[in-house]
Amino acid sequence: MFDGTYFHKNGCLALFINVKSGKPVLFAYIERESYENVLPLARQLRAKNVYPVAITTDGHTKVIDALKEVWQKTTLQRCLFHIQNQGLMWLRSYPKSEAGITLRRLFGTIASIRTTEEMNTFKISYTAWLNKYKTFVVAQPSNVSVYKDLKRAMSLIKNALPNMFHFLANKNIAATTNILESFYSQVKHQYARHRGLTEQHKISYLKWFCYFKTLQK
Repeated sequence: MFDGTYFHKNGCLALFINVKSGKPVLFAYIERESYENVLPLARQLRAKNVYPVAITTDGHTKVIDALKEVWQKTTLQRCLFHIQNQGLMWLRSYPKSEAGITLRRLFGTIASIRTTEEMNTFKISYTAWLNKYKTFVVAQPSNVSVYKDLKRAMSLIKNALPNMFHFLANKNIAATTNILESFYSQVKHQYARHRGLTEQHKISYLKWFCYFKTLQK
């Protein structure tokens, strides 16, 4: 799986991690998650004859473009947790429309889907929601933030749906990037203990932390 997280405003730690071992496969400190920054990392792995069956990642479109360019045959699984969190954020805690309230309930089920039956229930519920509310949502003014975000939430599921449930066909594919998030939590906990370091030394520390994690059994 792949993801990146920011440790300060000048850049983020990008990680490819092996789902089975939980160990970093490749790590680098980059300015930001982008096509230009992720593409060389993916090529570096391919040069080592790494051809993943699947990569679980968030919905960063430019990152996905870079991964697809390097590994055309690799399955890309969208992280269910990221989809759920993004949708709930756009819909806010208390949506003002019936469409928003109903869609928020639907988003709340995404991260817990683990069976084909649950997937089918979700798809049927989303289709029913579209049939009932799509015309209403599309008709709302885009210059009003609450409706703009409702449209975003609706589009989020539509765009993510083709790559949401690959893990059901292959149990070796992770449904979420939770393993990565757990790794980042460990890094951040240790990183917080070294606040006196210079910027460059902090970056070096992050790289050394990841390196030593690759050596652990």
